[in-house]
Amino acid sequence: MSTLTKRHEILFLYDVSWANPNGDPMDENKPRLDEETGINIVTDVRLKRTVRDALMELGYEVFLREERTDDGNRKTKEDIMAYYDNDPKKVLEKCVDIRLFGGTFAIKGDDQNAFSLTGPVQFKFGHSLHRVKVELIKGTSIMPSAADKRQGTFTEAYVVPYSLIAFYGIANEKAAATTGLTEDDLDAMFKALWVGHKAGTDVITRSKFGHEPRLLVDIVYKPGTLTHMGELDKLVAFRSEKNGETIRDISDGVLDLSGLAQKVAAYKDKIAKVRVQVGDRVRLKQDIEAVFAGLPVEPFPWSGEV
Repeated sequence: MSTLTKRHEILFLYDVSWANPNGDPMDENKPRLDEETGINIVTDVRLKRTVRDALMELGYEVFLREERTDDGNRKTKEDIMAYYDNDPKKVLEKCVDIRLFGGTFAIKGDDQNAFSLTGPVQFKFGHSLHRVKVELIKGTSIMPSAADKRQGTFTEAYVVPYSLIAFYGIANEKAAATTGLTEDDLDAMFKALWVGHKAGTDVITRSKFGHEPRLLVDIVYKPGTLTHMGELDKLVAFRSEKNGETIRDISDGVLDLSGLAQKVAAYKDKIAKVRVQVGDRVRLKQDIEAVFAGLPVEPFPWSGEV
């Protein structure tokens, strides 16, 4: 398939329940929080890690993967690059994550000693659509530590009781010409976004168990369009009668897409089509057809599988 020729804007919402969506290793691995607003923050790196792991589980080859040497050490980028004969063209041909997100690699024997690609697909930091509260959960383990062999040790984990998180991204057709990103690659990423946040091994762990995808929107622009709407994450709201920190489930509120509908109406002549996936228990204030009135609205090619 030929490289991407149309710009895509992406809105992705998922939630977590009694889990840690993105711990900060510099702060006791606590969920990231804007202290001024109480908004939960998730980095784009965290999102891309889930996508990469899901892509591997779906049978795709990715470059930034965890592999270990025979002595148990983790392989470096240089080690993995050597697997591709230190040839960036082979990396691009084989690895969908580099075609999507780009990357920087050290190349042995190259005078420049580095190779960098800007990824066509970029995401802003994700943020919760309401204030959240961080809870410290304490417990004990049955196994004793080496320091005290007579009794189990204490355990601690920081979680958020609930957080509905919005991510905004763009697939840039200009950068796609450099990495060779195709529509098929992008469809694989969308599937990995949804499946990865629902059933991927990456989120079925003790600290991450409790993720659920809620809404995925792909706005496809007409070829040659020189602009896009921007900031889709700021055009959605979660309306609830509960105080933000007391929200505990997607059923505690209604997703309001009226801001998105107004912006879409202003850009309608530039949009070719829209693709949408909505979670089972999501309550929308407006019908999807009304939000994207006058535009073709389609499911994703994999929607029937999930």
